[in-house]
Parts: sequence; structure tokens; C-alpha cells
Amino acid sequence: MAEKTEKLGGRIWFNIILFGLVGQLAWAVENMFFNTFLYNSIYKGATQSAVDGSIDVMSAINLMVAASAATAVVATFLAGTLSDKLGRRKAFICAGYILWGLVTASFGAISRDNTAALFGLTDEVRILTVTVSIVIVMDCVMTVMGSVGNDAAFNSWVTDVSSARNRATVESVLSLLPIFGTVAIMGLSGAVGGIGYDLFFYILGGLVLLCGVVGLFTLRDKAQMVKTQGNYFQNLIYGFRPRVIRENKRLYLAFCAACISSTAFQVFFPYIFIYLGNVLNFSLDSVLASLTPGLLAAAAAAIVAVVVLLVCMGRLMDRFGKEKFVWISILLYAAGLVAAGFAKSAAVLLVCAVPALGGWALLSIAVNASVRDFMPADKVGAFQGIRMLFFVLVPMVVGPYIGNLVCRVSEVTYTNEYGVVTSAPGNVMFYAAAAVAVFVFVPILFLRRYGGFAVKDRADGKE
Repeated sequence: MAEKTEKLGGRIWFNIILFGLVGQLAWAVENMFFNTFLYNSIYKGATQSAVDGSIDVMSAINLMVAASAATAVVATFLAGTLSDKLGRRKAFICAGYILWGLVTASFGAISRDNTAALFGLTDEVRILTVTVSIVIVMDCVMTVMGSVGNDAAFNSWVTDVSSARNRATVESVLSLLPIFGTVAIMGLSGAVGGIGYDLFFYILGGLVLLCGVVGLFTLRDKAQMVKTQGNYFQNLIYGFRPRVIRENKRLYLAFCAACISSTAFQVFFPYIFIYLGNVLNFSLDSVLASLTPGLLAAAAAAIVAVVVLLVCMGRLMDRFGKEKFVWISILLYAAGLVAAGFAKSAAVLLVCAVPALGGWALLSIAVNASVRDFMPADKVGAFQGIRMLFFVLVPMVVGPYIGNLVCRVSEVTYTNEYGVVTSAPGNVMFYAAAAVAVFVFVPILFLRRYGGFAVKDRADGKE
């Protein structure tokens, strides 16, 4: 049965979009740009003996992704539970974003030359190894700040100020922000050759810091927010208790669905730009140079169409239920990934990505909104840590491992401009991702058995 959706105020929407978008810009820099930063800056110009004696670049990326994911989970557990205990989100959001920006900017100072000067090193293998280690450690430090401000506090705040009757709409908007963040970072990446990585990181870091400062004046915690009772350390393990899992079956099944979907995404995503540049010979600079007013207008129209479509889909989910949209989204996701594996050019890959990303976005809207619906009102912050286990840690450890494994089996390599033979990802990663995506059906079927996606609104008990 159709039900009237509940509207949010302008201030709430402003903060959702501002902090959501800037947060996604920062995560996009980490998830996409740090990989190419290692590839094109840290490893660039290193001799064959230095590369052979140090960690392989693909393994370094895999390690960085896994370490960052583990760090994110721990930081989110600690900060989310503490924000529940104190009944405050604003302080964590603003402080987290300000520090997040400072640490992001610090990456502009990381280079092999600076490492050699700082530690007095002359051996090329040690210089490369230490520099890569610094990148991985600083990535973890940056992740702590982002997890406190975005994953723990901002996500909890969004759940606080939304309801079961508008969360799919909210999630449809939030699902667009990673796309905008990715497009923005791709556009900015074309300028890196001219301005350098250092200035690029200074600009992005300054933007994140500024967002945190703005939040000091625009953010408001939910009035009469429910504070968590009991011992802080006991609340840290609340979500692991068997009784809690039994009482919240649908929440954990939604977590599982999100975990499998995100794992499929992480099988290929960390390697996608390396694949585009070194396997499909895609050059962003060439594309930007060939843009015409007509192409820009068409791209703008396509973006507007995507925005309208996803927001409309979110509103339809709020009115008619989420389950109706889940099944087709899984099929689109898997089929699009299989098609991407057959693409022999960047243009064809882009076409194949439309159903894959469309299915992934619809699935994310439905599942993410359900996760918010199923969370106990007084444990929203504490459950952000559990959420990170399923949304980040497992996907970002297992996904890249699967991608790295299947790519190594395919033995794709290329020789860079310095004559160094380097491993590269292959199209088999898309097939592996599709195989993982199909398993989303399993928790969805069990979720249907235990009552599906319908939920009573906390505010008034309406379904």
C-alpha cells in the first residue's frame, strides 16, 4: 500500500548534502587516488632493482586497502559508541572533518626524495619500502579522522534526523554523492600533471577542513536524542552478543546483503583506474582535450537524468516498499559486471558500467535504508561499528584479495616508460565480482522469511 512520505527541513538537507558530498570527495581520493599516487608518484622512476627488492605495487595497494579498512572499523566502534554515550554527534563530525582535512593535505609532502632526506637513506630499496610504508600508515591515520567524522558521527546523525518514511529518499541522495565525488576527482585528476600531487592534496585537504568549520555553524544535534545507558566498554561489544543478533535478525541479514554487494564492488574497484590506463590504454587527458560544448551538454543532461531517476526511485521505495526493487537490482548488477569483462575499450566499458552501477545503486539504496530502519534507536552509534565490519572491513579485505588473486592467475603485465615490468589487473576481475554479487540473493531470501523490509516508524509506530 502506498504511504505518504515525510519531508525533511532545508537545514537538514543542506548538511546531508554538504557533509555527504565532501566526505565522498575525501573517500574518493583515498579509494581511487592513493592507488594511482603509489603507481604514478611513489613507484614512478624507481629502478627495477628497487621494485624487485621492495613490495610489489599491487600487493602494496592490497595491504593499504586492508589496513585502512581495519582501522576504519576500530575507529568507528570507539567514536560511534562514545557519541551514543554522550548524546552528541556535532562535535565528532566537525572535529573529525577538520582533522581529516589536515591529514589529507599532509600527503602532499610524501615522496621518495623527502623520505631519503628525512631518514638519511641512500639505498633505493629501503627508500622505496619506507616511503610506501609511510603512505600506508598515513592512510590509516587519515582513515581514523574520516571514520570519526563521517562513518561514526555523520551516519548516526543522518539516522537520528530521518525516519522510516523518508530514509529511501535520503539514501537515494546519499547514493548519488559517491558518483559526484568520483566524477569530481576524475576531473581534478586531469589537472594533477600540471599542478602536481602536492598541490592537489593541499586543495582537497583544505576543502574538507573548511567543511568541518562550516558545520560548527550549521549542524544541530537531534533534540532529545536518546542516550545509551550502561558501561561504555560493554556497549562496545553490544552488537556481538548472540541475544542481540537473535533479536535483530533482519538488521544482520541486511548487513550481510550489504557486505556481499560491497565485496563484489571491491573486487574490481581498487584496480579500475589502473586497468583503464594500462590495459585499455585510456587517457583522461586526451578525453578532456577532446571535449566539445555538445559533449559537455550531453554529459550534464545525463547527470541530471541520473539524479532525477535515483531520487524518484528512492521516493518510490518509501511509498511502495523496498523489496519490489531489490531483485531486479541484483540481476542488473551481476549482468553489468559480466558485460564489463567483455569490453575491449574504455567506451564499451562505460556502456557496460551503466547497468552494473545502476543495479548497485538501487541495491544500496534499499539495503542501506533498511539498515537504518532496523537499528535500535538508542544504539545507533554503537551499531556504526558493526556496520563498518559488514560495509567496509570484510569487503575491503576480501574483495581486493579476490581481485588480486584472479588477476595474478591471469598474469597480466606491462612495461612502463622506465622499462620496469609491472603487474596489472585483468578483465577476469569483473567476472569474479559478478560471481560474488549473485550471492546477495541468499540473505535477501532469509530476510523475506523473517518479515521482509516493512518496519514500524520509531516516531509513531506506523508501518
